[in-house]
Amino acid sequence: MSSLSVEQQARAAQAYILQELRKTEDGRSVLDDEAFQARLNAHFITVFAIFAGLYGYRNDCLDQLVDLILMCGKSWQARDPELRKIDKQREVDPEWYMSNQMLGGVCYVDRYAKNLKGIKAKIPYFKELGLTYLHLMPLFRSPKPLNDGGYAVSSYRDVEPDLGDIDELRELAAELRNAGISLVVDLVFNHTSNEHVWAKKAAAGDPEHAAMYWIFPDRNVPSAFERSTREIFPDDHPGSFIQLPDGRYIWSTFYHFQWDLNYSNPTVFRAMAAEMLFLANVGIDFFRMDAVAFMWKRMNTDCENLPEVHKLLRAFNALCRISAPSVLFKSEAIVHPDFVVSYIDRNECQLSYNPLQMALTWEGLATGDASMLSQAIERRHNIPRGCAWVNYVRSHDDIGWTFSDEDALELGKHGGNHRKFLNAFFVNRHPGSFARGVPFQDNPRTGDCRISGTTASLAGLESGYDGALERILLSFSIAMSTGGIPLIYLGDEVGQLNDYSYLNDPSKMDDSRWVNRPFYPEANYAQRHDIDTVPGKVYAGIKHLINLRKSTDELSGGRAIGFFTGNPAILGYQRPGVNSTVLCLCNFSDGPQWIGRDRFMGMPEQALDLVTGYMVNVRNAGIHMKPHQYIWLKY
Repeated sequence: MSSLSVEQQARAAQAYILQELRKTEDGRSVLDDEAFQARLNAHFITVFAIFAGLYGYRNDCLDQLVDLILMCGKSWQARDPELRKIDKQREVDPEWYMSNQMLGGVCYVDRYAKNLKGIKAKIPYFKELGLTYLHLMPLFRSPKPLNDGGYAVSSYRDVEPDLGDIDELRELAAELRNAGISLVVDLVFNHTSNEHVWAKKAAAGDPEHAAMYWIFPDRNVPSAFERSTREIFPDDHPGSFIQLPDGRYIWSTFYHFQWDLNYSNPTVFRAMAAEMLFLANVGIDFFRMDAVAFMWKRMNTDCENLPEVHKLLRAFNALCRISAPSVLFKSEAIVHPDFVVSYIDRNECQLSYNPLQMALTWEGLATGDASMLSQAIERRHNIPRGCAWVNYVRSHDDIGWTFSDEDALELGKHGGNHRKFLNAFFVNRHPGSFARGVPFQDNPRTGDCRISGTTASLAGLESGYDGALERILLSFSIAMSTGGIPLIYLGDEVGQLNDYSYLNDPSKMDDSRWVNRPFYPEANYAQRHDIDTVPGKVYAGIKHLINLRKSTDELSGGRAIGFFTGNPAILGYQRPGVNSTVLCLCNFSDGPQWIGRDRFMGMPEQALDLVTGYMVNVRNAGIHMKPHQYIWLKY
């Protein structure tokens, strides 16, 4: 083992790499760029330490590292001057995404606007709504008809032809940027489609490409791995492996047409880094890091959330800091809350979905009890400075009840039984349920499933139950005020219902998540300014919340502080500002509720309710709240 420290080894390796770069024309020119040199000096040690730690046992480790840094240099050289200008602006204001002006929208290109040109045509509406962040669901080339909604990628550099091409995506990114809207796309790191060129060559027996996947000649090693891994999509195939036509076995965590990449091979890391930097130069502002929890495999573990995953993310992040410094990462880790938060770090993923808050908002609406959500905000909401949650009411995907069994038990709830109740409630198998969700990966024998459905259908608008509008707006009020970036699945802001037409499509009928991926609800949008209609009422209520958020500085940043209301039906949390505080109160009950005046003894006698614009005397007789009412008190 070398007696040199990691830093000394890194500097020696960097000197060697710079020497190698100077031997090439590209290398000489990029090394004349002082900004690139400064960023390389700052972040090379991270890349080196991780690369050496993961791959230092290989004879080609240093050669791979040389190629990686040369690729970074070429990527920086190719970066558009407009993107470099954004890089400089965001280096001056590194927490720009923490602003209360941030508002996210998400949609499928084909279902919402037919193609990229259609998305461009909707920019005026995006500005009307107030979007500053637009997540376009998977839009890269993928096989048909089976592609897991685009998450089986067969080319990271080609847009699905029905949607447009890569030049149109580049033009759209520029148009959005001019409108003040950041572009977000998925980067599927864990796996590729079985039709990706790498996968095709691996299937054909090419040893170099076979080494990019987890392929074994027989069942022995796969069976050993499967003793400790879990089945993710049991309806598709048992275990973690599938058998190829030639008899070999390949790792396939999700659907059988999605093959897991082998990150123990540095060639995979370098190849995916190349795809990432290419897309960064197209004009992508945020990468949604798909299925990050599964990226590293090790025998006798569940192969989820392993320490090496975090090293990979830090290394990818460092490469962006060198060659595309304004690009940020958002983690998608729908796992135990303790693991979700482990991905949130300025040097790893600056943003993260907040699946626990989303799930517990629905849990509270089903039970009329905000205790679990209150506990989560108090215990699990706060994250490192400079990082932010992406808070959402629902996503393109299913709802999984990812709360901790230990947390539930503290509140007298048995985790397994409570999940069964929630599953039954949201798929209308429980008496009196207002929800009209659809089960995903349903197992009637065990009661286990996950929930699909639009916000409006889950909240009772489809079933016609009283209080549906109030439930919708209550849910959005929480996403808008708890910190980070609120995210709207576009169409929900006009009350779109479940779309059951997927049942008529053989390629989609076995995946109930398509029920909450409706086509553009044109009739609803046409009514959005008519407050005598349901779409108009939903739109007006959500637009009011958006305007309040953008005019309330206390809602900037990512920190929410729990506030004990003394009433389990009423959720409370505070958003402290420089000179004032906003106290948010939400009644999850179907009936009126009350908070005693003793809860407000440290507050002024009166506070302004931002939602209604009225002053509220909080220390006289406490606060009486209507069913599903929400109040934002500023004092």
